Amino acid sequence: MPTTRARRDGFGMSDLLAVALIVFFAVLPFPDETFRAEGMLLIPALAPALIMPFRGRWPITALVVSLACVVAVAASGSISPSALLAVAIACFAVVDRLGRRIGLLSLGISVAVAFLADAWALGGDLLDATALQFILIIVLGGALGDTARSRREFVAAMIERAERAERSRDDEARRRVAEDRVRIARDLHDVVAHQIAVISLNAGVASTSLETRPERAQEALATVRNASRTVLADIGGLMTLLRAEPDADERAPRPQSGLGDLETLLSGFRAAGLRIDLRDPHHGFALSPAGDHVAYLVLHEALTNAHKHGRGGTATVALRAEGAAVHLTIVNPAADDASSPLRAGHGLRGLQERLTAVGGTMHVGSDGGVFSLEAWIPTETAPTS
Repeated sequence: MPTTRARRDGFGMSDLLAVALIVFFAVLPFPDETFRAEGMLLIPALAPALIMPFRGRWPITALVVSLACVVAVAASGSISPSALLAVAIACFAVVDRLGRRIGLLSLGISVAVAFLADAWALGGDLLDATALQFILIIVLGGALGDTARSRREFVAAMIERAERAERSRDDEARRRVAEDRVRIARDLHDVVAHQIAVISLNAGVASTSLETRPERAQEALATVRNASRTVLADIGGLMTLLRAEPDADERAPRPQSGLGDLETLLSGFRAAGLRIDLRDPHHGFALSPAGDHVAYLVLHEALTNAHKHGRGGTATVALRAEGAAVHLTIVNPAADDASSPLRAGHGLRGLQERLTAVGGTMHVGSDGGVFSLEAWIPTETAPTS
């Protein structure tokens, strides 16, 4: 099908073919004189050839001109095969370009006009086989136009669907990248933040105690060494996770500590100099694996903040069952400048995201120089003693 540029700048191959067919049928010496165009009749027989190259731009005009030529020849008692062929070609263009509703209406009018014009030229003979053949050609032209339009619309719909699918894949890829970035940042914080805080605090202890209390400095340096080994191992595990194939996630060394590791967690903080008062720790909470891990991370983050930003090196931890949820409370005295890092830290935002993922909630507050972090995590069943 010629492009719009081809129609504007010159004739296309289909235009030349249409003109050639009309001219051929106009000058063809038919055996029956009724179908011959001689003398002045050549003018209406050849006139449709002039409008055919413009049928794509003005299909209705081409059809009206062709029908007028059919009627003009019929008025002299003859039938013009070239004008009838031009009507068929114009009907193709109308149905193809203007849609089914206008196309079918135009096709019906064209068939009626051509049929009555032929009957007029044949003296009322409505069933002449040769004349009826041209009527069938007009109907065929309209049917082919509808087929061409339907095919073009189908191709356009397939292209649009493919483009929409491509956009959806791009959006999904961007969403997954964003989720992966958040997950990487969250896992990196969970794995590294506490150990880095331990290293920083003990390095400070070692530097201030090196001359006055060498034994304390040695203990602090030993803690720094152990924390460094731990953080290097954790970062190595995280890098292995990030390099793993998607189907290897289950085998990846993802940190999945839970409340069963609570004593180990508290021991690490106590060794770093944080005094922890643990209250009501003897309940067996029926948390899901994800909820159990989130509970561990809540305690980890809260104690890390208490160690880094708290005052007096003390914290109180309470665990208790409240209906179908586990209620975690971590309270510690706050330093004067602790409000900003506590409220704006990435760790607390990560905790909120993780709690939301398991159906939990969190509240952080300050009252009288005491910071508190409370979290509620749904249980799978009722707690057991």
